[in-house]
Amino acid sequence: MSASSLRARVRFEMSHEIKEVARKRLATEGGNLSLRAVARDMGIVASALYRYFPSRDALLTALIIDGYEALGTAAADAEAAVPRDDLRGRWFAVCHAVRTWALSHPAEYGLLYGNPVPGYAAPQETVALSARVVLLLVDIIIDGAERLEPVTSPVPERVRTDMRRLIDQQPGDLPEERLDRVFLGWTHLFGLVNFEVFGRLDGTIEARADYFDHHMALMAELAGIPR
Repeated sequence: MSASSLRARVRFEMSHEIKEVARKRLATEGGNLSLRAVARDMGIVASALYRYFPSRDALLTALIIDGYEALGTAAADAEAAVPRDDLRGRWFAVCHAVRTWALSHPAEYGLLYGNPVPGYAAPQETVALSARVVLLLVDIIIDGAERLEPVTSPVPERVRTDMRRLIDQQPGDLPEERLDRVFLGWTHLFGLVNFEVFGRLDGTIEARADYFDHHMALMAELAGIPR
């Protein structure tokens, strides 16, 4: 192994270890990470971390990117395992994968969808990663365009403008009314997962899985996916 390859390997392994320790901190401190605290947990001086992450924000960004990639991959892998003509099965696969990942990684999910971290603004590079789930749902609708139930509810003109702008940015095409329904399903999916992860359903809904499935079925119907 060359010296440069060895250095790259050491850098990768050290960066991985730093992020693992930081994730454990997320479970107790949320996004209020401190590089000094991470260094203390690792038994090294804080200045040693700056060779890998020059600031707290750089470390937060790395954790956010990892989180979006893990969540998006979980959803994509689940959706890919379902036959292409099973539109409802694909829709449910995405929704179940999001819920399962969030419940298994509450601290990381909280970093992505919880309260904003004071003083931190996520860079533009995280935007595309954050859209992977909704784009999976959009692909399902585009693939089943000929089989979908009609959507006739009007969309306010300013919302229509937003929907058209988003449609024009992606391959494929679908009516603004249809994309509006997909976005409703997407926001309801994450809203319901947020309520469960952050304890908003405690003391009210006990049959969590059944409640989730019921609502994702309603969202599929609103999007026009037939039973």
